[in-house]
Amino acid sequence: MNEIYHIPALLNETIELLNINPKGIYIDATFGGGGHSRSIYDKLNKDGKLIAFDQDKDAQANAWKADNFILINSNFAYLKNFVEYLELGEVDGILADLGVSTHHIDEPERGFSFRFNAKLDMRMNVYNELDAYYVVNQYSKEKLTEIFRKFSDLKNAKQIANTIDKTRKEKEIKTTFDLVESIKELAPKKTENKFYAQVFQAIRIEVNDEMETLMSFLEQSTQILKNGGRIAIISYHSMEDKLVKNFFKNGNFEGERITDIYGNQIRPLKPLNKKVIVPAEEEIEKNNRARSAKLRVAEKI
Repeated sequence: MNEIYHIPALLNETIELLNINPKGIYIDATFGGGGHSRSIYDKLNKDGKLIAFDQDKDAQANAWKADNFILINSNFAYLKNFVEYLELGEVDGILADLGVSTHHIDEPERGFSFRFNAKLDMRMNVYNELDAYYVVNQYSKEKLTEIFRKFSDLKNAKQIANTIDKTRKEKEIKTTFDLVESIKELAPKKTENKFYAQVFQAIRIEVNDEMETLMSFLEQSTQILKNGGRIAIISYHSMEDKLVKNFFKNGNFEGERITDIYGNQIRPLKPLNKKVIVPAEEEIEKNNRARSAKLRVAEKI
């Protein structure tokens, strides 16, 4: 595993709660630097299998060769298709770490970070058409307001959208620094970095269609997990966590409790941790990017 590519968050807690069966079939839907994958793989015997997904071709450099390990260069939105194609049947466990890898943030040309000046991009899959440049320069004020409102915890979404719109009418916003400059006057003193991170996060989520992809992935997961199989999701912002929480608890994304005629709840999963699991201070000191990580685990019933 390439340590610099990405340091896995909540590693020990995730592996423990997945309760690895040495001869089971496991899926790591977000391979990245391979940290979670390697920890799962090390608990498998020759009869066990690990299938990993990553839509970023750069992740291939972190793979290893083994008969019972496959890394698929694809978005986890196609999870069920590949499970059927590989004739895996039902699987014992699924993991997804929804965070942006250290590799993406620290590669200036990918345009994920406000710390480096680069073309506005933010595509996880570089072959996708939609990029951050198009979102920032072509989306209407109303649509920009909507994504800042939905995909960040910022209270002044409309003001941010109006400020960007005013700037782009004078000149194109081509780079990450252009974007930062356009909204600089709105950044709160002493918490500027958090503000910029939230703006960039909202744009990145839109570019990569992350919420729709997550919902599709969760629904597909319940169809391929065997009874007693477990799914672990690590999320990093409130909207992701809310979707995961609602789906694990109620089997839908609205948080609606559905029952049969006898009042018994109908749902495909049961949460294993009622209270969300967050990193200990010791982990945050070693890996500051894990500070907002939240782990939820559920079991197929």
